[in-house]
Amino acid sequence: MTGYHTYKNCIEACLKCAAICNHCASACLQEDDVKMMAKCIQLDMECAAICYASAQLMSIGSSKAKDICKICADICDACAAECAMHKTEHCKECAEACKKCAEACRAMA
Repeated sequence: MTGYHTYKNCIEACLKCAAICNHCASACLQEDDVKMMAKCIQLDMECAAICYASAQLMSIGSSKAKDICKICADICDACAAECAMHKTEHCKECAEACKKCAEACRAMA
């Protein structure tokens, strides 16, 4: 059976990415121009949600884990691209975590 041990590295990358995306969204809400950060915040929330879902499906050995990880990689790419456009430290950290997660998801799928 596939599950946690099979996908351990990808699960860990997804969980780390989700946590950092949540941190980034929260930090973006503290910026002076929150409206300018709206797209970043939205993508952070989407990315965190799909990363958590991907980690859960992988950990239970779902037959759809590879499919969801392909989608996760695409959303991580979009979040990384948006975060890379901002100069804040939290956005830089988020972009890096999203890139690593996308790589892990593509390798798993």
